[in-house]
Amino acid sequence: MRAISPKKPVNYLLAIVCAGLLHSGFAQTGQGGDYPIQPVPFTAVKVTDTFWAPRIRLNHDVTIPIALKHCYSTGRVDNFLVAGHLKPGTKFCTEFPFDDTDIYKIIEGASYSLQTYPDKKLEARVDSLITYVASAQEPDGYLYTARTIDPAHPHPWSGLKRWEKESDLSHELYNSGHLFEAAVAHYQATGKKTLLHVALKNADLLVRDFGPGRLHYSPGHQIVEMGLVKLYRTTGKKAYLDLAKFLLDVRGKGQEYSQDHKPVTEQTEAVGHAVRATYMYSGMADVAAITGDKAYVNAIDKIWHDVVDRKYYLTGGIGAEGGHEGFGPDYSLPNMSAYNETCAAIGTIYWNQRLFLLHGDAKYYDVLERTLYNGMLSGVSLSGDRFFYPNPLQSQGQHARSAWFGCACCPSNVCRFIPSMPGYVYAQRGDRIYANLFVNSTASVTLSGTPVSLAQETKYPWNGDIAFTINPASSKAFELAIRIPGWARNEAVPGELYHFAAQSDNPVTLTINGKKVSYKLEDGYAVLRQTWKKNDVVRLSLPMDIRRVQANPQVKADQDRVALERGPIVYCAEWPDAPDGHVLDYMLPDQARLQATYKPTVLGGAEIITGEAAKVKRTTNGQLETTPAPFTAIPYYAWANRGNGEMAVWLATKPTSAKPTPAPTLASSSTISASLKTKALAALNDQDTPKNSNDHDNIYYHWWPKKDTMQWVQYTFAKPATVSSVSVYWFDDGPWGGCRIPASWNLLYQTAGGEWQEVKTRTPYTVSKDKFNEVTFEPIQTGALRMLVQLPKDASSGILEWSVGEK
Repeated sequence: MRAISPKKPVNYLLAIVCAGLLHSGFAQTGQGGDYPIQPVPFTAVKVTDTFWAPRIRLNHDVTIPIALKHCYSTGRVDNFLVAGHLKPGTKFCTEFPFDDTDIYKIIEGASYSLQTYPDKKLEARVDSLITYVASAQEPDGYLYTARTIDPAHPHPWSGLKRWEKESDLSHELYNSGHLFEAAVAHYQATGKKTLLHVALKNADLLVRDFGPGRLHYSPGHQIVEMGLVKLYRTTGKKAYLDLAKFLLDVRGKGQEYSQDHKPVTEQTEAVGHAVRATYMYSGMADVAAITGDKAYVNAIDKIWHDVVDRKYYLTGGIGAEGGHEGFGPDYSLPNMSAYNETCAAIGTIYWNQRLFLLHGDAKYYDVLERTLYNGMLSGVSLSGDRFFYPNPLQSQGQHARSAWFGCACCPSNVCRFIPSMPGYVYAQRGDRIYANLFVNSTASVTLSGTPVSLAQETKYPWNGDIAFTINPASSKAFELAIRIPGWARNEAVPGELYHFAAQSDNPVTLTINGKKVSYKLEDGYAVLRQTWKKNDVVRLSLPMDIRRVQANPQVKADQDRVALERGPIVYCAEWPDAPDGHVLDYMLPDQARLQATYKPTVLGGAEIITGEAAKVKRTTNGQLETTPAPFTAIPYYAWANRGNGEMAVWLATKPTSAKPTPAPTLASSSTISASLKTKALAALNDQDTPKNSNDHDNIYYHWWPKKDTMQWVQYTFAKPATVSSVSVYWFDDGPWGGCRIPASWNLLYQTAGGEWQEVKTRTPYTVSKDKFNEVTFEPIQTGALRMLVQLPKDASSGILEWSVGEK
């Protein structure tokens, strides 16, 4: 192993390690190749704007501390204390064997944040956590509290022996990967080797246990590959790089869910779990950059096109299906049930940055920027202390941000990503500087020995005017390559999945020291070549029109609908801004006039779109009628910060595409109660007919995780009514989900005396999928109906709709 000098100052170590990929801990080791383009590290970019700078500060002041608080209160820290014999106990304290990684990710995020905001208190808290982690490590380097606490009775996912369930759900190597990333980040930030020693001891164990002639288990959840490359870049120990490549090449004997169904070089489509996928593709890019493995690059290039051309949401989210948290079929992009895990958005950013560093094409940053400002940022509240795990594009009010999750990968991932954001702004290749993101900031770059400072002055993303002030230490000839976003060139996204409804004639303009310059696009960049001197100013002006976006006709969920964008920001309509609290019944005619106004006191300060649209209503005879109505749209990332309610990104352009407020019925005007009270009870009487029993674009009520028990739901009528039938549409999300049609059900009515009696049926109770199950009975006058539902032995059940027939 190459020695790591403890005498080098921290800034020197950061400069060496951050000379390469900011988030993968790259340093020049003198072995192998490297990415041809290198990012300017986040430590060399100071963000001073009113958009990102407050969020980075909020992450430091609020998000990291509350994440630490939850890790203590939920037992995640206790797992290390018990495993390290610092606290008595014999049982694993949390739910999942990968809960250790939340500690690692918070250490990583805190380490990045300490570089921007030195904080002795936070640094001491991190030091304490590292002491706990080190205490839990076994003598040979193994570190996995789910087994160490009670080796004879490990976590059920872990297997009785080390590694034997790794390709399934043990997450032993996943834990190691996050440990490695945290260790390198902590070493870079502080110069301390306390966690790095723990990581290297664990990595050396992996090198001994895995490889040719040894264990051939593929990681069940990828990230160890990226972590091993980080350790290689930090130490120069080639065994870590070799193991990263081995763990990629050994794939091909397992499940599509974890991308283990084919060798990685034969994979051409994005399948399975989305987070696992993006971490694997990022690891492949890292290894390919060093080894020159063209087969890896060929595979991830093809997979990228599969995602962007067929499986990518307008908000930058990926992974449409919730059952396996992953990719669905081509063009299957439902809105209400869109999963779009926050971690998958972060993984998308990692992957696209690496593809840019390999190829130098702006299209990867077009995807990265869209995901950054929309699908990633929506994952954390404006207050920094509440989170989304899925990020849907439509809601009927069933979605709400949470303070924490049992599976808390998303909050801890936010902790580590936000402070690293400045490192995505610039990159360089030889004497070319790439300006990839537009952020009011200052940066320092060295070109062939000449220091160059760059300052961006801009109010982006709300304003498209950006001024670059360039200050080389002495006159210097170099290239400034400024990304011209696809959206400013009438290209909604790379490929044909989405397009603008109309072309814009507003031009992109560039000036140098006040003189307009013509430019030629090279892979999406305006490349300015000249000898630069102090205080040269380049001004870029990007058109910030409100644009209507349409989807490829093969995306059925978005047909006869339009979405709104302005610059990189995707917009949505949300309930607090609608006169009646409903937005799913909006229709946005083509001729509707819209305008954007910056409102500093709304949602932390944002450009708000307003105008006039129409509301669609269904009359009592079933006809649709429209009436004018005021319309407001807010940035998608800011939704669900004002309470629960309706939200929609895609808005109807025809009355038949809207979801009109229906005329009231006996069921819809009833009060609902149940054996398990949740917000989803509103699904029962929303009068929304499902497409099938697994219709996730329809809200549903369920009793999960209850099984093999008798449950109930009840309608209490506004006044007594005479009824003679009910129809129920069962929810069944097999094979991935845990709900199935019930074993049986029956119906009770409440007598005038308050007692419950069973109705006298005329037709049998049925339990069929994909249809309404109607039962008729002798007419009764009652003030309430109660449905008793017997859950299956090995599953739960749910209901999409319950209607009542009046006599």
